[in-house]
Amino acid sequence: MIVITTPTGAIGGQLLDIMLREAPARGQRLRVVVRDDARLPEATRGRVDVVTGSHRDPEVVDRAFDGAEAVFWVIPPDPSARDLEQAYSGFTEAAAKAFAAHGIRHVVGVSALGRGTPVADRAGLVTASLAMDDLIASTGVAYRALVNPSFMDNLLRQVISIRDHGEFTGTAAADHAAPITATADIAAAGARLLLDRSWTGSGEVAVLGPEDLSHDDMARIMSEALGRPIRYRRESQAELRAALAGRGASEAFTRGFVDMMRAKDEGLDNAALRTPATTSPTDFRGWCERVLTPAVLA
Repeated sequence: MIVITTPTGAIGGQLLDIMLREAPARGQRLRVVVRDDARLPEATRGRVDVVTGSHRDPEVVDRAFDGAEAVFWVIPPDPSARDLEQAYSGFTEAAAKAFAAHGIRHVVGVSALGRGTPVADRAGLVTASLAMDDLIASTGVAYRALVNPSFMDNLLRQVISIRDHGEFTGTAAADHAAPITATADIAAAGARLLLDRSWTGSGEVAVLGPEDLSHDDMARIMSEALGRPIRYRRESQAELRAALAGRGASEAFTRGFVDMMRAKDEGLDNAALRTPATTSPTDFRGWCERVLTPAVLA
């Protein structure tokens, strides 16, 4: 039995699709933990065991992990969080206890790049995510953290600006090149680890995409894919802070997000070694053609 958390999320949903195709042939049963099972397609509900509730809840994870061997662990973002440690490690505490209580052997989690860098301890959301990894590893399960740079898919939050104003924003210098990855590749990496659990111990698996790109590079590629000029505008960290606060984010989350972006601007995502193993297949041009363009045209 493999348990999948956030099965309707950007990464968890794509991972579930892969597992529905491939797990049965390997004799693997699937269980999902979801707050609202109505969000699962009816066909999916008929093929998985469903546990309804929050995977922060001790009673929920006890039910979910009963008889399971492996878990895909994702923390849902919480812009209302009052404390980042509680939002990550606090959220995971019940599961960490349940891993041991139920004899879970393997856990695959979604985390972030940055461990061992000079800015890792002041990178806001990333710092909290790395502490969560440490908590899971301390339980003695075999653990793999999928560590990622920024997601291509985050641009979907700016579809209206891209469509109506030909502009997207960020805090990085326009010529600062860094890895960028697609959520589909993260899901695929997670599925591979869950389906072949021959690995042991704790470690990280970086998912870096196929190339480093600057925001100027991304603007050029987006312009070519959409057939119209798209420009990048660098915003200040003060502007980012104001925008997050304006959308109702808590002070802790806002500070953590801004600190994360500051750390990325200082090279947080650039320390990971690019190798054939860390290079994932989805290139930005292909993602723009398959994902961004239909979203903009819609």
